[in-house]
Amino acid sequence: MFLGILLSIVITTSLDSTLLTLGDQTKLQFEATCAPDEYVTYPTFGKELIDGVEIVRQSAVDSTIDKQGKHYTQELVLTSFADSLFFIEPLVFTSGNDTFYSETITLNFVQPFVLDSTMNITDIRDIQKAPIWWWGYIRWILGALLLIGIGVLVWWLLGKIGNYNGKFIPAAKKDPERPADEVALEALDRIREEKIWTQGHTKQYHTELTDVLRTYIAKRFGVASTEKTSDETLQAMKPILSEQRELHASLTKVLRLADLVKFAKWQATPDENEQALHIAYEFVNETKPVAAEAKEENEQIVNE
Repeated sequence: MFLGILLSIVITTSLDSTLLTLGDQTKLQFEATCAPDEYVTYPTFGKELIDGVEIVRQSAVDSTIDKQGKHYTQELVLTSFADSLFFIEPLVFTSGNDTFYSETITLNFVQPFVLDSTMNITDIRDIQKAPIWWWGYIRWILGALLLIGIGVLVWWLLGKIGNYNGKFIPAAKKDPERPADEVALEALDRIREEKIWTQGHTKQYHTELTDVLRTYIAKRFGVASTEKTSDETLQAMKPILSEQRELHASLTKVLRLADLVKFAKWQATPDENEQALHIAYEFVNETKPVAAEAKEENEQIVNE
């Protein structure tokens, strides 16, 4: 808490936290204390407090009176997506013809993690040619024809059932659900082949990659990851991966990087994009049932 006193006006500034990760929010409160018959004018704020520090929300200036005098308070919610140490110079408050200043405030925003640049990442596949533009229209036409065909088939089947003579028609057997790891690895293979981030679709690339991981986590571990934030998913997976801390740390890197790309307009490097896919493959392979059972058997052998 910082305190500056000039004449009969006391300007108090309080900040919840001075060290935050990119995109986190902190509350900054100004309180001006004066005599009951005095009036304090607050500075006017725009969308940014200073260059690089955004004002997410600001309250109106509120006033109360007690034994110590009259209090004017206002609260600002701040955030930043720039990795930097900010110095907020003294702000100007006025009362009549007198001018008062708050103290200088420092606010530090840092990256949540640093990817290991020493890991050897090699190209999985050569750069692919962009798809022919008219192929998209053909796919739409084929899709529409397929839907029409399905509708005709359903109409014909309903007509046959309605005209049936009453004999029992056995229900069609449902195909067994495919293993979660098999579905996930197949989706990752598709992402690896398309490699859309090389065409500038980095946000879509990380969205598809994390969607595969979230769906796999939901089916494999029963954690509703598709309905949770990254922090909630990581918190739920922490006890499950208590003996695989490195795997939990790798999952954290992928989800944090995806959040930065999707919400903080982070420009991921080619190495970061490749490493995210590599980690996704590793996570599925290390946690699929066969790998988990083999690990338990090895631990039993060691214990014996």
